[in-house]
Amino acid sequence: MGEEERLENIFKKLSGSRFRSNFKLNYREARYLRQKGLQTILEHGRGFLQKRLAPALPANDGKQTPWGGHPVFRAQHATATCCRNCLLKWHGISKEKKLSDEELDYILRVIERWLLSQNDSQE
Repeated sequence: MGEEERLENIFKKLSGSRFRSNFKLNYREARYLRQKGLQTILEHGRGFLQKRLAPALPANDGKQTPWGGHPVFRAQHATATCCRNCLLKWHGISKEKKLSDEELDYILRVIERWLLSQNDSQE
Protein backbone atom coordinates (compact mmCIF):
# COMPACT_ATOMS: atom_id res chain seq x y z
CA MET A 1 0.00 0.00 0.00
CA GLY A 2 1.37 3.41 -0.94
CA GLU A 3 1.57 6.27 1.50
CA GLU A 4 -1.31 8.24 -0.02
CA GLU A 5 -3.55 5.19 0.25
CA ARG A 6 -2.36 4.64 3.83
CA LEU A 7 -3.22 8.26 4.67
CA GLU A 8 -6.64 7.97 3.01
CA ASN A 9 -7.37 4.84 5.04
CA ILE A 10 -6.28 6.33 8.36
CA PHE A 11 -8.28 9.53 7.84
CA LYS A 12 -11.33 7.49 6.92
CA LYS A 13 -10.95 5.51 10.17
CA LEU A 14 -10.37 8.70 12.19
CA SER A 15 -13.49 10.31 10.73
CA GLY A 16 -15.49 7.34 12.04
CA SER A 17 -14.34 7.98 15.60
CA ARG A 18 -16.63 10.32 17.49
CA PHE A 19 -13.75 11.17 19.84
CA ARG A 20 -11.09 11.84 17.18
CA SER A 21 -13.38 13.65 14.74
CA ASN A 22 -14.50 16.11 17.42
CA PHE A 23 -11.15 17.88 17.61
CA LYS A 24 -10.87 21.31 15.98
CA LEU A 25 -8.31 24.07 16.31
CA ASN A 26 -9.53 26.80 18.60
CA TYR A 27 -9.32 30.44 17.54
CA ARG A 28 -5.95 31.05 19.22
CA GLU A 29 -4.36 27.94 17.74
CA ALA A 30 -5.70 28.71 14.24
CA ARG A 31 -4.40 32.28 14.48
CA TYR A 32 -1.00 31.01 15.63
CA LEU A 33 -0.89 28.61 12.67
CA ARG A 34 -1.67 31.44 10.26
CA GLN A 35 0.87 33.79 11.87
CA LYS A 36 3.76 31.32 12.04
CA GLY A 37 2.99 29.37 8.89
CA LEU A 38 2.66 25.65 8.37
CA GLN A 39 6.38 24.91 7.95
CA THR A 40 7.31 26.59 11.25
CA ILE A 41 4.50 24.76 13.04
CA LEU A 42 5.71 21.45 11.60
CA GLU A 43 9.26 22.24 12.74
CA HIS A 44 7.85 22.74 16.24
CA GLY A 45 6.04 19.43 15.78
CA ARG A 46 9.23 17.57 14.89
CA GLY A 47 10.81 18.84 18.10
CA PHE A 48 7.78 17.81 20.17
CA LEU A 49 7.76 14.35 18.58
CA GLN A 50 11.48 13.80 19.07
CA LYS A 51 11.27 14.78 22.73
CA ARG A 52 7.93 13.29 23.79
CA LEU A 53 7.13 10.44 21.41
CA ALA A 54 10.26 9.12 19.69
CA PRO A 55 11.85 7.17 22.58
CA ALA A 56 10.87 3.54 22.96
CA LEU A 57 8.42 3.13 25.84
CA PRO A 58 8.42 6.85 26.77
CA ALA A 59 7.77 7.89 30.35
CA ASN A 60 4.15 8.76 31.09
CA ASP A 61 2.95 7.30 27.81
CA GLY A 62 -0.60 8.42 27.25
CA LYS A 63 -0.07 11.64 29.20
CA GLN A 64 2.85 13.28 27.39
CA THR A 65 0.82 15.38 24.92
CA PRO A 66 -1.11 18.40 26.20
CA TRP A 67 -4.72 18.68 25.03
CA GLY A 68 -4.17 22.06 23.40
CA GLY A 69 -2.18 25.26 23.43
CA HIS A 70 -0.36 24.53 20.16
CA PRO A 71 -1.81 23.41 16.82
CA VAL A 72 0.39 20.30 16.81
CA PHE A 73 -0.91 19.11 20.19
CA ARG A 74 -4.53 19.40 19.00
CA ALA A 75 -3.60 17.65 15.74
CA GLN A 76 -1.89 14.82 17.61
CA HIS A 77 -5.08 14.01 19.51
CA ALA A 78 -7.23 14.33 16.38
CA THR A 79 -4.96 11.97 14.44
CA ALA A 80 -4.12 9.46 17.19
CA THR A 81 -0.43 10.41 17.09
CA CYS A 82 -0.47 11.62 20.69
CA CYS A 83 1.11 8.61 22.43
CA ARG A 84 2.79 5.33 21.63
CA ASN A 85 -0.36 3.35 22.51
CA CYS A 86 -2.38 5.32 19.94
CA LEU A 87 0.42 5.04 17.38
CA LEU A 88 0.30 1.27 17.78
CA LYS A 89 -3.50 0.98 17.75
CA TRP A 90 -4.24 3.38 14.89
CA HIS A 91 -1.06 3.44 12.81
CA GLY A 92 0.57 0.07 13.53
CA ILE A 93 3.80 1.68 14.79
CA SER A 94 5.49 -0.39 17.49
CA LYS A 95 6.08 1.19 20.86
CA GLU A 96 8.93 -1.19 21.68
CA LYS A 97 11.55 0.71 19.69
CA LYS A 98 12.63 4.28 19.09
CA LEU A 99 10.78 5.92 16.22
CA SER A 100 12.77 5.92 12.99
CA ASP A 101 13.22 9.05 10.86
CA GLU A 102 10.77 7.55 8.36
CA GLU A 103 8.16 7.04 11.10
CA LEU A 104 8.66 10.60 12.35
CA ASP A 105 8.23 11.89 8.79
CA TYR A 106 5.04 9.84 8.40
CA ILE A 107 3.60 11.19 11.67
CA LEU A 108 4.39 14.74 10.57
CA ARG A 109 2.63 14.14 7.24
CA VAL A 110 -0.45 12.91 9.14
CA ILE A 111 -0.35 16.03 11.34
CA GLU A 112 0.23 18.26 8.31
CA ARG A 113 -2.75 16.81 6.48
CA TRP A 114 -5.01 17.40 9.48
CA LEU A 115 -3.74 20.97 9.93
CA LEU A 116 -4.36 21.70 6.25
CA SER A 117 -7.92 20.38 6.61
CA GLN A 118 -8.43 22.73 9.56
CA ASN A 119 -7.04 25.66 7.64
CA ASP A 120 -9.42 24.90 4.75
CA SER A 121 -12.44 24.65 7.05
CA GLN A 122 -11.68 28.04 8.67
CA GLU A 123 -11.56 30.02 5.43
